[in-house]
Amino acid sequence: MDSRTTAHEGPQASLSKKNKIKNMRVAVIDLGTNTFHLLIAETAEKELKILYKTNVPVKLGEGRINDNIIIATAFERGINCLRDFSNTIAKYQGHKIRATATSAVRSAENGNDFVDAVKEQTGITIETISGDAEAALIYEGVKLSGAITDLSLIMDIGGGSVEFILCDAEKLIWKKSYNIGAARLMQQFFKSDPINDGDKNAILFHIQNQLTDLFEICEKHQPKVLIGSAGAFETYAELVIRKNNLKTDINNTKIFEFNFDDYVEIAGKLLNSTHKERSEMPGIIPLRVDMIVIAALITNYVLGRAKINQLTLSTYDLKMGVLASLI
Repeated sequence: MDSRTTAHEGPQASLSKKNKIKNMRVAVIDLGTNTFHLLIAETAEKELKILYKTNVPVKLGEGRINDNIIIATAFERGINCLRDFSNTIAKYQGHKIRATATSAVRSAENGNDFVDAVKEQTGITIETISGDAEAALIYEGVKLSGAITDLSLIMDIGGGSVEFILCDAEKLIWKKSYNIGAARLMQQFFKSDPINDGDKNAILFHIQNQLTDLFEICEKHQPKVLIGSAGAFETYAELVIRKNNLKTDINNTKIFEFNFDDYVEIAGKLLNSTHKERSEMPGIIPLRVDMIVIAALITNYVLGRAKINQLTLSTYDLKMGVLASLI
């Protein structure tokens, strides 16, 4: 086919085509174990404008994540949410869609059934990514925020898995995904209120056995900063912001640097509180009322074992990494 401008199109039509390519609308769907996210953005040359974003607490890993099953009610919630996402994307006329599924779908025996049902009922094609690919996308998202300025360990606490990425400002050094997500550990170990020493020790013993190679890498490279990728780290930040009456708005912030003592105080409060007390704390969304306890346990353990006392939040995470891959 001749790629030159045809006579009846004229130069203006050619310019219009170029503008359509430059001003592309893309939609990113992140199917997390707890939450489904939708991000719609427009790219104009090298500029990026977020047009729409939302998240829905689908709880795909509810009930039987450790049995590797998506239960029927969670399956249906997922379909309904993605049907709504599909309608929203149509309204915004998204040119490209990339939907990625992580731990809950990749580990479920009926994960492929879910992917097939979504395609049939919503038209959305889901790409189930490996833990390694998930970690790589998280790195790209965090890098986009500008949070990586020193030798750092990135940590992303999901419902099904936790990803760790060792990196510096120039390169990714090492990455790995572990099946120790907050929903998995909560369903397996969290039976007390407030969490008692027995449950804490069971969780810590489990993650200690899982993370042996992580701490070998940390011992070798000695990262200076722990960068938390969105999720639970946004909750820690919200609690610190409210405690200190700061004017920071997490929804409009790429990076938040913690005062380490503030984090330690907030984590202690979370670990010693009851479900009711946490549910009444401004800054904790309902989905995280219990999982934030697991997240604080893991975060404290990693900080202690890796001998890190600098903590930074990157609100850019996997979604932004996927977005970077589209543009």
